[in-house]
Formats: sequence, C-alpha cells, structure tokens
Amino acid sequence: MKSTVLLPVTFFVALVLSLIPAHAAESASTFKVSTLTFARPVEWQQVENISPMRKAQLKIPNKEGKAPGEVVFFHFGEGSGGGTKANVDRWFGQFEGGKEKIEPKTEETVIGKHKVTFVSAQGTYLSGMPGGPKTAQPSTMLLGAIIEDDAGSVFIKLTAPIELAKAAQPAFRKMVESALK
Repeated sequence: MKSTVLLPVTFFVALVLSLIPAHAAESASTFKVSTLTFARPVEWQQVENISPMRKAQLKIPNKEGKAPGEVVFFHFGEGSGGGTKANVDRWFGQFEGGKEKIEPKTEETVIGKHKVTFVSAQGTYLSGMPGGPKTAQPSTMLLGAIIEDDAGSVFIKLTAPIELAKAAQPAFRKMVESALK
C-alpha cells in the first residue's frame, strides 16, 4: 500500500523539478533595455556589462575557434545619445579607410510603431573607447540597429569576424524585431 502512494508523490516531485530549469531558462532568454524586451538568441550568451553606459551585452560564440562576436545595447534616455544619422556616421567612422572601403549599408524601416535603422559595414574595425587608444581588428563586420522610441533611442551594435557576423545577421534582426511586436 505504501508503494502506491509513493509513486504519485515521486512523479509529482519529478514533474515539479523538471519544470524549474525550463522556467529559469525561459526568464534568462529575455532581457529589458529601456521600455523594450528583447528575446536573446539561444546560442548567444548574456555577459556582465563592462561599462555603466552599456545596458546589456551579449557574446556570440565562434565555433571556428576564432574571436567571438559582441553585441552591445545602449540607451541614454529621452533626447540623449545623439540622432540616428550622427550615430550611423560615428559607427562607420570606427573603421579604417573611410566609407569607400567598408561597404556601408543603411536601411530604414518601420516595425510596429518604431522607426528602425539597420546598418552594416565591414573592414578593419578600430576597437576602443572614444578618445582612447584603438586596436585594429581586420576582417570585422558591424551590424547595427537604432530603434527610435519615445523613451529615447536604443542603440544596438554587433561586431564580429565577418563570417560570424554574416551567419548571425538573421538572428540579430529577429532579436531586434522581437522587442517591437
């Protein structure tokens, strides 16, 4: 008689325990920047911010053993952070050789009620803090998105080796769109 009672209790405990990791993984798969909630691509890892200016930061593992990719989110508040064009020009200016050597692309679109500007460029990226020393990173691609919002624009910048960035581009766009639907 004891074994018949034990079986339902054991099943119930196993069921509850199996749901805990699923719920924990689900909550870690989304994150908030300003008023927007983003769905993080499964393979990408959330990392601790290294700067108070960064509102979120992700790492894209590189299966080829090369440098990983980095995705950084910025939000400075309403009316702060500069305009869309100024930020696009600044991002393109972070490459060596000028616009004619970096294949710059800009696409403006509306998703939901938000104007979004997507950008891309590739070449030798000059990594480093504004005004500080720069580290040249050849064969690097930048994918960016600027989401205009009433609470202030959200700036998202992905930098990675070209092959990794190209492979990540659909997931990057899907992540941006996830916050706007």
